Amino acid sequence: MWSVFRKLCAVAGSIPVFISSVVAENLQLKMPVACDLGSTCQIQNYVDVVSSSAAKDHKCGTLTYDGHNGTDFRLRSLDAQRAGVNVLASASGRVLRARDGIPDGSFLKSAREAVRDIECGNGVVVEHPDHWETQYCHMANGSLQVKPGDLVQAGQPLGQVGLSGLTEYPHLHFTVRHRGRIADPFAYDAPSGACDGGEFLWDPSLREQLAYQKRTILNAGFTNSPVTMDLIEGGAAEKELPTIEAAAIVAFIRTIGLKAGDTQWLAVTNPSGHVIAENYAIPLDKNNAQVMLFAGRKRPASGWDQGTYKASYVVKRDGEIVLKKDFELTL
Repeated sequence: MWSVFRKLCAVAGSIPVFISSVVAENLQLKMPVACDLGSTCQIQNYVDVVSSSAAKDHKCGTLTYDGHNGTDFRLRSLDAQRAGVNVLASASGRVLRARDGIPDGSFLKSAREAVRDIECGNGVVVEHPDHWETQYCHMANGSLQVKPGDLVQAGQPLGQVGLSGLTEYPHLHFTVRHRGRIADPFAYDAPSGACDGGEFLWDPSLREQLAYQKRTILNAGFTNSPVTMDLIEGGAAEKELPTIEAAAIVAFIRTIGLKAGDTQWLAVTNPSGHVIAENYAIPLDKNNAQVMLFAGRKRPASGWDQGTYKASYVVKRDGEIVLKKDFELTL
């Protein structure tokens, strides 16, 4: 039983097989995470829909990697994960398999051996009518609320988002299968090689919320010292808000899905509207899963002016704005 579960739970390293002849019957998926998509969580990766090493998502985009067999719902930080975010049954069914007790920890790809055969970490597999299954991976150690044989209703908590198994950041890896084969819930039964089409298996009310975003912003804010990716991931950067006595005012942003050739600009203006800091980043030389940028200034001898400091972030491609974010801080 466990050997079968391990094979099903391998998140990476296997090439998904797609269905081309079976018609979906009444499978309608709810959100599998209790988060606000676009605000408290984002989709980091989709199913890789091609069998070659040239990975593509269902829009022929870059938001996937070779052999990725599910949808990754990513939380904004480890701090958010520690606060507790429920994983929810996406459809009603019966718990087929469950595993708990795997420690939470961030494993780099170079440390893959440490989680061999337990790549899914703590997880649950739920079976549904007509040979459908949903799988939930990387759940928090000790958080599972169900066991094999339990009947669950759509929206019922199964556990919480964690950092178990083969993962570098807190997220739920959500996989859908039909008759044992991978089904992309965004484009089920799409023609091979198509950049669109197929059936949308999610509840129709989620269509706008789940709309495909080529690039999106995961974090943005102000802090009082230089920023690192670890400070953003840990949640510390967003907690250290500048005050009138702060040694520095620093605006930061973390973006996912940027493409080779994209250019970024981040600028900070003071209450009088004058630019006090800016950062022009060189064009990206490759597609990036995540990118961090910051711009800041040390406190001048005269101190900080009271009022509202504004930050503007712009991503351009071929001279056109493809992503923009404005945010502010009041002292």
